[in-house]
Amino acid sequence: MHSLAVVMEQPEHLSLSRLVLQPPGDDDIVVDVEWSGISTGTERLLWTGRMPSFPGMGYPLVPGYESVGRVVQAGPNAGHDVGERVFVPGARCYGEVRGLFGGAASRVVLPGARAVTLDDTLGEQAVLLALAATAYHSVARGGKHDVVTPPDLIVGHGVMGRLLARLNLAAGYTDFAVWETNPARAQGATGYPVIDPKDDPRRDYRAIYDVSGDSALLDQLVMRLAPGGQIVLAGFYSEPLQFAFAPAFMREVQIRCAAEWHRNDLLAVTELASAGAFSLDGLITHHEKAEHAAGAYRTAFGDAACLKMVLDWRHCS
Repeated sequence: MHSLAVVMEQPEHLSLSRLVLQPPGDDDIVVDVEWSGISTGTERLLWTGRMPSFPGMGYPLVPGYESVGRVVQAGPNAGHDVGERVFVPGARCYGEVRGLFGGAASRVVLPGARAVTLDDTLGEQAVLLALAATAYHSVARGGKHDVVTPPDLIVGHGVMGRLLARLNLAAGYTDFAVWETNPARAQGATGYPVIDPKDDPRRDYRAIYDVSGDSALLDQLVMRLAPGGQIVLAGFYSEPLQFAFAPAFMREVQIRCAAEWHRNDLLAVTELASAGAFSLDGLITHHEKAEHAAGAYRTAFGDAACLKMVLDWRHCS
């Protein structure tokens, strides 16, 4: 069994290659991918070679953790039926080529327990569910019982910032703002204000959620907090973070890192989106056929107007 896959041979060198897939087992499903999203956070770091080292890191690799497709084969213990549309959060099925995160391919093999069954009405928008689950986890913390303060300031109006703002609205929180310095990205908000930091006089935010990935912002954010306020680091940072201690000390600031989403987060946002309580509309701005993946990745990483690029795999084999 073969698959046509995006392969990063090394930083800034990408090809579309035909790879041999590992045979599926009794717990596995085989999925023909319809669409996959390109992440401008973690995948950009893989593309540039700036991804921090972690177990399993290395090239060549197949990127992608935002794939949607149809089950074409299901093992007896896989828990899915042939014909189901599922969300695929990545796969490791390419032999010597690493799956980091392995979803950008025309066909994948993965354990059925990792896939999530989708309502067909979500269509290509379902590629956004991993980012939505990341945003949800930053607030819900995987269902932990400690009290989490929802954001009254969100830093960054990319896809993550917009999803976090929409989750706020879905939960009934309306008293919050979003910072964005790029005028083009400041557009598209419904139900909340998007402002430039220089035009914001507030110094009393209780919870600032940073989804910008900018490691140089901490001192600025500390100065905007009320005493006892918290900063939630919900982006992904390739550079070390540092801050001046004295201002943080005076405010008794809390700094929290939001970790990777859990399966319960993915199930929660899938249910919200399927029920219409949480919209994914307007976040996919660019489409490209998978055959043109090299150009699509460059657009996704280099065009500020590109919120989310989606690769269409439906005519690949």
